[in-house]
Amino acid sequence: MRYFLGVDVGATKTHALITDETGQAVGFGLGGSGNHQVVGYEGLRDVLESAVGQAFNKAELTAPQIAGAGFGIGGYDWPPQLKDHLDAIAPLGLKCPLEVANDSVIALLAGASRGWGLVLIAGTGSNCRGRDRSGREARITGEGERFGEFGGAGSLVDKAVQAVSHEWTQRGPKTTLTRMFIELAGASDLDDLIEGIDLGRYHPDAHWAPTVFQEAHGGDEVARQVIAWAGRELGESACGVIRQLGIQEHQFEIVMAGSLFEGGDLFIDPLKATILKVAPAAELVRLTAPPVAGGVVLGVLAAGMHPEMMRERLIDSTREILKAVTV
Repeated sequence: MRYFLGVDVGATKTHALITDETGQAVGFGLGGSGNHQVVGYEGLRDVLESAVGQAFNKAELTAPQIAGAGFGIGGYDWPPQLKDHLDAIAPLGLKCPLEVANDSVIALLAGASRGWGLVLIAGTGSNCRGRDRSGREARITGEGERFGEFGGAGSLVDKAVQAVSHEWTQRGPKTTLTRMFIELAGASDLDDLIEGIDLGRYHPDAHWAPTVFQEAHGGDEVARQVIAWAGRELGESACGVIRQLGIQEHQFEIVMAGSLFEGGDLFIDPLKATILKVAPAAELVRLTAPPVAGGVVLGVLAAGMHPEMMRERLIDSTREILKAVTV
């Protein structure tokens, strides 16, 4: 029996999963942040040793028994960072083929039934990555405003603040967002809100995003336009990745992951319309599989094997093992 290791390393938590070649989960480990931007490469090494060690103990296996390993690591963005990440992985003692990717890639592999396509991340920030059938990757930077990439909760709130400012200057229409943002900030009135934001007393951030959706669902047209803008912007990022891969005429899945998609059609409809203009056969799907399962898929691919036959059992058994732990 061959065994595979998948690891999902994020800014807040780390999951390590071991499965057999049928996709049955046999070991799991849990750790804290492993993103080197948060804890450094020493912190990454420590959390990997802890989480993967737990998985080995649960599975009653050792590193030499692993046939392939896949690591999806938040903060791994550029090729020059690979050596430092491999150095952090080395103490695990793995003797198998392994692959290191950004954590968005394993979300794609977990969510796309064909094993390729795009993943769209819309949480505090936004990101988009894609893979074609051959495993060739394409991406945006994922760094937001600096590179003109919008569509996460942070940029949505920034756009909403602009709309409130336009009411203050009478450049734009009145919006119920004004009253809500005054309350959220604890400001005395609109003058105080604008002044306080400019002088750093008040700090609008991604946590204000649910209020924008609340007002949009309540009928505020400005809030609806802000959400539609964010959806279109994220859609444009997807279109860029689609063009990089040259898959405009192909049928493929776009996996949606992140809290902003919980806003529903107000966000998803303009996103979808933007994408379908470029790739009319694309299908948008929500991520329901645990991303760490995509790490196992990456490990299977690294070993030169095909994960299709094990996929369903892999996802089901991963869900079961996650029910037994605090995530």
